[in-house]
Formats: sequence, structure tokens, C-alpha cells
Amino acid sequence: MLPTALDTVVGVATGSTVPLIDIDWTVLIQAGLFGVMFLVGNKLLFQPYLALRERRIAGIDGARAEAEQMSAEADGKLADYEGKLSKARASAAEEQRKVRAEAAAHEREVTERGRATAQKAMDEATTRVRSQTAAARKELAPQADAIARGMVKRILNREVA
Repeated sequence: MLPTALDTVVGVATGSTVPLIDIDWTVLIQAGLFGVMFLVGNKLLFQPYLALRERRIAGIDGARAEAEQMSAEADGKLADYEGKLSKARASAAEEQRKVRAEAAAHEREVTERGRATAQKAMDEATTRVRSQTAAARKELAPQADAIARGMVKRILNREVA
């Protein structure tokens, strides 16, 4: 007959030598069941879990590496874009400088032409005025002399020689 827990407690209290753990042939059965459960658990539970975990880690590492590669490509493209943008800005500034220089040269040319045309017109007008003045003097000189004699005659009431 197997001792019960109460018998064990009573035996310990009374000083009897009933062992707390009884090692017998059930230990072998328990060890066998443990081995079978270990093999079944390993095959059906642990190995699939470890494989899944390994695939997940590999996927995460692959995604991380791909993200780093994409980030490096994006940085390269950004640097290339900034370089091209810088070149375009420099080219635009150079083109703007050229256009301004051409505009300034054109402005000077037009101004010089206008100034030359104005100077020529002034010279022609001055020559025309001088010639008209000389002609008017020739024409009016005899009349001026007659008018002057008439004025002197009226003022002095006599003829001047």
C-alpha cells in the first residue's frame, strides 16, 4: 500500500522513516514520457518556432539593409540633383551677366547714335540759322539804314549826313 500525504506528514511528525520522495520504476516511465514529449515538442513546436524566428530576423535584416541601400541611393541622387542645380544656377547667372553686358553695350550704342544724330541736327540747325541770319542781315541792312535815318530825322528834326 502506498503512503498518502497525510501518512507522510504523520510519519515525519512521529519520527518514522518514510521517505518524502519515493524513487521506483515510475521514474523510468516519467523519463521516457519526458523524452518522447521533448522529441515531439522539439519537432512540432521548437524547430518551427526557431525557423520562423530566423526567417523573421533575416527579413528584418534584409529590409534594414535594403532601407540603408535606398537611403544611400537617395543621398546620392540628392547630391547629384544639388550639383546639377548649382551648375544650372551658375549657368543662369553667367547668362544673365552676358545679357546685361549686351544690353549695356546696346544702350551705349543707341545713346551714342542718338547723341550723334542730335549733334548733327544741332550743327545743321546752327548752320541754317547762321546762313539765314546772314541773308536776313544782307536783306535788312539797307532797310535798317533807311529806318535809322528816318528815326534820327524825327528825333532831331533835321537830316543827318
